Amino acid sequence: MLELHGVSINFDDKGVMELDPRGVKQARMVDIDAHAGSSRIPILFCGPLLHQLGEAFIPDLGGCHIGDRPVDFHLDVLRNFGAVIEKSQNGTRLTAPNGLHGAKLSLPYPSVGATEQVLLTSVRAKGLTELSGAAIEPEIMDLIAILQKMGAIISVDTDRTIRIEGVETLNGYTHRALFDRNEAASWAAAALTTGGDIFVGGARQIEMTTFLNVFRKVGGGFDIEDDGIRFYQKGADLHPVVIETDVHPGFMTDWQQPLVVALTQAKGLSIVHETVYENRFGFTDALVKMGAQIQIYRECLGGNPCRFGQMNFYHSAVISGPSELKGADIVVPDLRGGFSHMVAALTAKGVSNVSNAQLISRGYEHFLQKLSDLGADFSYSE
Repeated sequence: MLELHGVSINFDDKGVMELDPRGVKQARMVDIDAHAGSSRIPILFCGPLLHQLGEAFIPDLGGCHIGDRPVDFHLDVLRNFGAVIEKSQNGTRLTAPNGLHGAKLSLPYPSVGATEQVLLTSVRAKGLTELSGAAIEPEIMDLIAILQKMGAIISVDTDRTIRIEGVETLNGYTHRALFDRNEAASWAAAALTTGGDIFVGGARQIEMTTFLNVFRKVGGGFDIEDDGIRFYQKGADLHPVVIETDVHPGFMTDWQQPLVVALTQAKGLSIVHETVYENRFGFTDALVKMGAQIQIYRECLGGNPCRFGQMNFYHSAVISGPSELKGADIVVPDLRGGFSHMVAALTAKGVSNVSNAQLISRGYEHFLQKLSDLGADFSYSE
């Protein structure tokens, strides 16, 4: 997407990326649609493109089918900054004939994507922007750190209010990216489920504290090192737990799917209450097919009532274990669910055929190579 918009990119084998935006241009709608039609990234390009070029285009967006993630909310945010929006069959075109200005915004839910949208749009908008009810995930704070390095003026209050004073220009920067908490937790769950021992380089305790507490309760072991975290299965029975997903600093929604596979091997009854997305247990159908004992409920189980409690969504799961998993034919439904299915397949007795596996590589760099390095027995065909 960056290259389509004229950004020059150099990405070396050491993981260092250099970006030069001096040749930025508006990409053709057909190219955006072809390259990003299944991604939700284009919506975050809108603010910067409106500042730089005066227009932006969003194709019909895809992404993982795990619940309602309305683009309309992002568009409402952009309207508040002064964007003019025109919808068509192919997507949405945005312009800013009078430029973008600061706004006072309040999020009904601390959405990470919406908070990113406000930050990226407001840093060059004229005047002051105030966002209440903002997300404060480590990834948000990392983005704020980058923008501050570039010349932005941003303050964060303890009540989830972020204030941004718009500046005219931003500068280049050097920054070490935050490690991927979701990938670290996923491999940790894989070690727990398969009885493995995995060292995740770059993982840090401070951003993983909530996960580490649950990991230990289930029966996993971990060693904190300066350059990463070692995750392993202690060899004893796994223990059932009650989990409720939440925004930071709670238990991340992306952590629950890989961990559910581990809970199928725990001795007893576990409960997972999903409060972030209303449709995130579809992946359990394949696990049940493989022999897992999982029941899905509309009620809020194991925790406090949530916003989905009266909305008839299946958002609580009860897992009974341990269950012997057997190989099966599986179709990957989404990114985290797909990783979970792969872990289940590695745990199961017999051969599993996992199709649509390319979805997993959207969120796990060098996924197949890492599986091979860890000793997984698999073959892959396009």
